[in-house]
Amino acid sequence: MTDLLYLPNDDHVTEFTATVTEATPEYIVLDGTYFYPEGGGQPADHGTIEWDSGRADIGDVRKNHGDVRHRIESLDGDLPKEGTTVDAEIDAERRAKLTRMHTAQHVLSRVVLDEYGAETAGNQVYEDRSRIDFEPANFDEEDIAFIEERTNEVIDRGHSVTKENRPREQVEENVTEGRALLDLIPESVDPLRVVEIEDFDMCPCGGTHVERLDEIGRVDIIDHTSKGADVHRIEFELA
Repeated sequence: MTDLLYLPNDDHVTEFTATVTEATPEYIVLDGTYFYPEGGGQPADHGTIEWDSGRADIGDVRKNHGDVRHRIESLDGDLPKEGTTVDAEIDAERRAKLTRMHTAQHVLSRVVLDEYGAETAGNQVYEDRSRIDFEPANFDEEDIAFIEERTNEVIDRGHSVTKENRPREQVEENVTEGRALLDLIPESVDPLRVVEIEDFDMCPCGGTHVERLDEIGRVDIIDHTSKGADVHRIEFELA
């Protein structure tokens, strides 16, 4: 089983050493990793893994029954053997973009929940833009302008972002209704990793996040569309 070393609050680490537990022409498994595996609307990290006799470019990372498979995009040299010590490096610029986007998504989602009572039905984070589906919602241009303004007001406060593991019972008691799909998280998952924005929001989440809101930059809403049946999609980018 691969230890997810970036949890609960080391998602700023982009260089590390680990030991190979399995290697195939398709992927490498390590005993522990700071690479983020795709999930929760956030894409996987990219980067490299190097050892004495070779190097692999990593273009995707996925969980698989407790292991994390670092998928090989290109290979230079021989595959590492089990027990080999490797040096890994995550694409820090890409990680930073996704991290800023993910925290921005939390802020925008909470603003819409507070102001319109609409929950986040789905989201997808990208490097250059992101989208969130809200339900029930049917926003007009005035609503969108207000959501953008309010989101940036919150970001400008520069509040701290705390990431830590908390007992599931405590999370269930304290999380705001509409900010956690706890019924989709198996009861066996305890504690839960929680992302809390000081004096504003708390939400169970396994993604990477900034340390302070002023790291995000400005949110610009670039499009919004009805997806039918009271679902409205907002797309945004960061400046």
